[in-house]
Amino acid sequence: MEDPLQLKENGNECFQNKDYDKAIECYTKAIQLTKDKKVLAVLYRNRAACHLKKESYVPAASDASKAIDVDASDIKALYRRSQALEKLGKLDQAFKDVQRCATMEPNNKTFQETLRRLNHDIQEKLKIQFSTDSRVERMFEILLDENIDKDRKEKAANNLIVLAREDAGAERIFRNNGLNLLMQLIGTKKTELMLAAIRTLSGMCSRHKSRAIAVLHFVGLDKLCSLMALDNEEIALAISSLFQTILDNFEGVDSKEHRGKDEALVLDTSKDIKIIIRHLLEMLTHKNVSGHGRDQALNLLIRNVPRKDLGIRDNTKSLDAIDFGLKKILKVGGQFPELPDCLPLTENTCLTASILLNKLYDDLRCDEERATFRKICEEYITSKFDPQNMEKNLHAIQCVSALLQGPFDVGNSILVMQGVMEMMVALCGSEREIDQMVAIEAINHAASKASRANFIISNGIALLKDMYKKSTNDKIKIRALVGLCKLGSAGGTDYSLRQFSEGSTEKLAKQCRKWLCNQNIDIRTRKWAIEGMAYLTLDADVKDDFVEDEPAMQAMFELSKSADKTILYAVSSILVNCTNSYDVKEKIPELVELAKLSKQHVPEDHPKDKKDFVMMRVKRLIKVGIVSALAVMLKADSAILTDQTKELMARVFLALVEDVRDRGKVVAQGGGKTLLPLALHGTDVGKIKASHALAKIAAISDPEIAFPGERIYEVVRPLVSLLNTERDGIQNYEALMGLTNISAKSEKLRQKIIKEKALPEIECYMFEEHDQIRQAATECMCNMVVCKDVQERFVAEGNDRMKLLVLLCGEDDEKVQLAAAGAVAMLTASRKELCHKLTRVTVQWLEILQRICMHDNVEIQHRGLVIVFNLMEADKEIAKKLIESEMLEILTVISKLENNVKHQDAINMARECLTKAMDYSLIKPTS
Repeated sequence: MEDPLQLKENGNECFQNKDYDKAIECYTKAIQLTKDKKVLAVLYRNRAACHLKKESYVPAASDASKAIDVDASDIKALYRRSQALEKLGKLDQAFKDVQRCATMEPNNKTFQETLRRLNHDIQEKLKIQFSTDSRVERMFEILLDENIDKDRKEKAANNLIVLAREDAGAERIFRNNGLNLLMQLIGTKKTELMLAAIRTLSGMCSRHKSRAIAVLHFVGLDKLCSLMALDNEEIALAISSLFQTILDNFEGVDSKEHRGKDEALVLDTSKDIKIIIRHLLEMLTHKNVSGHGRDQALNLLIRNVPRKDLGIRDNTKSLDAIDFGLKKILKVGGQFPELPDCLPLTENTCLTASILLNKLYDDLRCDEERATFRKICEEYITSKFDPQNMEKNLHAIQCVSALLQGPFDVGNSILVMQGVMEMMVALCGSEREIDQMVAIEAINHAASKASRANFIISNGIALLKDMYKKSTNDKIKIRALVGLCKLGSAGGTDYSLRQFSEGSTEKLAKQCRKWLCNQNIDIRTRKWAIEGMAYLTLDADVKDDFVEDEPAMQAMFELSKSADKTILYAVSSILVNCTNSYDVKEKIPELVELAKLSKQHVPEDHPKDKKDFVMMRVKRLIKVGIVSALAVMLKADSAILTDQTKELMARVFLALVEDVRDRGKVVAQGGGKTLLPLALHGTDVGKIKASHALAKIAAISDPEIAFPGERIYEVVRPLVSLLNTERDGIQNYEALMGLTNISAKSEKLRQKIIKEKALPEIECYMFEEHDQIRQAATECMCNMVVCKDVQERFVAEGNDRMKLLVLLCGEDDEKVQLAAAGAVAMLTASRKELCHKLTRVTVQWLEILQRICMHDNVEIQHRGLVIVFNLMEADKEIAKKLIESEMLEILTVISKLENNVKHQDAINMARECLTKAMDYSLIKPTS
């Protein structure tokens, strides 16, 4: 059994060595083992000191309190608690503790000074509080006064929102009848005042769980839902943001840390979360809810019901939502604007419902849960089939479309049910436009996956062609055309598997482009032209023609900026196809030959899918403004901007920056700013692609220009994520080059790189066999050694960091030598102990040093001479060893060279080395 006193001593030693984590570990073990109250008090006091050093102020205050509970006159514990309380903003409590310390030791200058400082801070805080109270009252007076002009009201509203975002300000509003006054603002029914009140409520709830609970219960769920139901997009979005802030607090995502006794005051919010979700589900099918309100309810359900981490086993929220609301979601997904009694919708509502269906289905954990989901869907859809009521049949088929756009497997299983596909085909033959539109759209969604395309090629292609040729209605023709486009692209990029005759695909594409450019056709119909192009651009002839058609490109970009966000995926797909940024399986020549011999099908590449054609298309896209279009698309605050869509956009960006000559244009159009969110959020593949694109930009650009302001700090994490053995060599290399450029800019950026734990990875790549990766890692380290924290790593015993750098100085690769010599020069200039360490790490140190001092590359030679000077200046014994070697002859030869611009730095450094030797009386001056 371990001795608690020995553990205490071990902890004290670790504390002296600044290893606070280890010290805490020792003290904690000792606390668990000892029952002596005096020893316990000392252990708690010491652990509090560790927590203070780590800036963990809540546990520091807690440990100090436990020490004081044992010994109320423990002056060290009292002072440590006062330090922690001060940092936590509890100035009055901190003042009381220091006051007790000063009473016990009245002559202690530290206590007296702390008392004066805290007294001053308390007085200032009181002034601010009193002035804040009066400011809050004045703001509400201005906002509620009918006679005050609009500009003053707007200014007061903005000030109130800003004040609510600060904890102290939010608390003052809350305690000064703020909730009642905010409800009065909402009651005015004036949009500007309502928005100000809602945004203020959001600020008050942010990062404060108890206030969020109070706001929710004071305002009331029914009131919040009724506000979100209003036909006002801004108000619906503001209420949605308020709901999200409240839910983040309840889930612990956005709330302050609660410890000890405070934790008991925080109410259990699981019931509140369940009630909120129920209310949102109820909103979906309520006729008085606007399209914008319905969209926001769907968005909130998407964000808050399915698990964010599938490693968490509890999917109760999804199961409850399915039990209570799956039929409601299906009802929304099955809406069609042209149907009578249609719920109020926006262009995005139905697709958002499909996304929610897909998220819920993906969140299910077992076959039994998935079978229940399918059964509910089947029962709902079959219950709608009615030979006497065509509207109900249309709603059923539209529900199938919603499932085909969401959980495709469920939609697919319903398609094969008896009568479903037959109903779709029969509707196509109807004389009513609405019947034809619903049926064709369902067939189009069914054709989205190759497994269903075979069935439709044999059953529906003739029907679609017939409708396309005979219909005079553009709405029908364009939808029939999209069906043909999807069927025509069933072979993907395989040139040998064309479904239609030579030239037919180009004709379909030409018609799509024509409709796309026709401003007289409504946006909802024109988006189907984009859907068609998303499939047709798998053909290289089509994509080549499309990028040459500037009016069609501009029309597509304009549509992508519209309120209808359902086309984001289709636009992104077109751009992926045009830039060939999709994944292509590598063809192994031996396997290709084997396939031919066995008469197996071998996919063929289109001649226009070769690199030269792709590069020409990329340049054309940059010219017509693809970067700014992508930036606008990414700003869409909608669940329709899925992670899969973001991945497609990241792929496009990577293709855009492939050519070094295009990177400046991409940056100039705002590409650097747009890439950052793609690198931080989305699918793993999407984040890697976006990070790689950032690395390509950072590797050859000035980071401060490419990523101005604070944005440059956000770039570090994506680049560090590429320093991984699972990434390929070019990603490692360009990430290291980017970090090299960034680390050269400022100490703050170097600290950011250290904080992201990049140093071990950089060191790892310095051992890499690949010359360029080793060079990039060494250059990055050369910049990083300016940082004191990095120098400490080299000073520490028990590692070979210095040895590795010295050995790299002896490499054959000049760039590696240059970087390694630069790093050693800076390290030996900054720390004398590293000069001593250099002479111990390897017996080859002197030989390597002599080699680089005689190097043909004048920069390497100069850095070698700087290292020699640093060694000589650090220690006379090292200087003696150097002068007794061949180094004296090397220094003499270099110092006697005639002065010239190219070699002057090296010559001067050699002369300084000899001067230092003379100062030590190791050599004598000659005439």
